[in-house]
Amino acid sequence: MSALGTVDGPGSAIPRPRARGRGAVRLPAWSVLVAGLVVALVLVAALFPGVLTSTDPDAVDPIAALAPPGGGHLLGTDQLGRDVLARIIYGARPSLMIGVGATAIAVAAGSVLGILAATGGRVLDEAIMRLTDVFLAFPGLLLALVVAAVLGPGTGDATLAIGASLTPGFVRLARGQALVVKNADYVRSAVTYGRGRLSNGLRHLLPNTLPPLLVLASINIGTAVIAGSSLSFLGLGPKAPTAEWGEMLSDGRDFMATAWAMAVFPGVAITLTVVAVNVLGRDLRRRFEGREA
Repeated sequence: MSALGTVDGPGSAIPRPRARGRGAVRLPAWSVLVAGLVVALVLVAALFPGVLTSTDPDAVDPIAALAPPGGGHLLGTDQLGRDVLARIIYGARPSLMIGVGATAIAVAAGSVLGILAATGGRVLDEAIMRLTDVFLAFPGLLLALVVAAVLGPGTGDATLAIGASLTPGFVRLARGQALVVKNADYVRSAVTYGRGRLSNGLRHLLPNTLPPLLVLASINIGTAVIAGSSLSFLGLGPKAPTAEWGEMLSDGRDFMATAWAMAVFPGVAITLTVVAVNVLGRDLRRRFEGREA
């Protein structure tokens, strides 16, 4: 399990192959297709927001403040008269940056530490894994909150905080996978013929460790998006006036009675994105397990 608690228990260091049709749940083809379309739309919003809207997300219009959905504002406006739809579209970029960036940090740090633990000898292995156990003892979101509070608000700091909270799960998985590969005959032969530990790790261990880590990463992106929105909701994410889904939820909570759209639609955006990413991640995991079976 990652420290944020999304998948695979901490004891399951190596994903065990499952026979087709028994352990792996095959998702309906339509659900994977819909999830792919949702993720594609979010990516377009993050990379090319101007394609989806020509409205300035930061344009203030006090006269149109708290307008309901409809008319010139399809999803209504916020307390400053800013268009909610435009802010959701432009908010996709920081939300995805945090989610993908944090997961990338966790994959990189987890793979390095896991391989070091598997190949560095008993003392180094014990030190890395005991530290990993300490981090896993804390709820992931709490750990991210502590790190973010120390670093301060900002997109980069939130990304680093969430990445740190996700790393322990990847350390365990990388170590378990590296231990299996390390004992393979071809790796033992490389050691026998004098290949160095670093060279051996880069040549054999890292390539064979990455595939399961990437499968785990595809599922954890959704968790990282939720964590990023949570930090933004608490004021520890991107700084105003940057549009971000969690920050929009925070603004909307005070106006639920008079302008429900302010909070509901950003919440829908978060939910759809996370569900879509998880569907694609689980489909990728099923395919990987089927290939290994």
